[in-house]
Amino acid sequence: MLHDLIPNEIALADALVPGLLLVFFGSLLALWAVDTLVGRFGLYRFVWHPPLFRLALFVCMFGAAGLLLFP
Repeated sequence: MLHDLIPNEIALADALVPGLLLVFFGSLLALWAVDTLVGRFGLYRFVWHPPLFRLALFVCMFGAAGLLLFP
């Protein structure tokens, strides 16, 4: 199963952080790649509010990845 790949908690400098932190950073990396492609092809001209679009896209990507890995 996919949820066995990522632990629920990670020990980081004697502090336990949620395993979703890895998913968060992965979503940020994926958002950066998608944002670069969308900007390079000029697709932001079809978007009413680009910062709001970026935020909504990140929330969708992070939510989908989180639900996929932690059902």
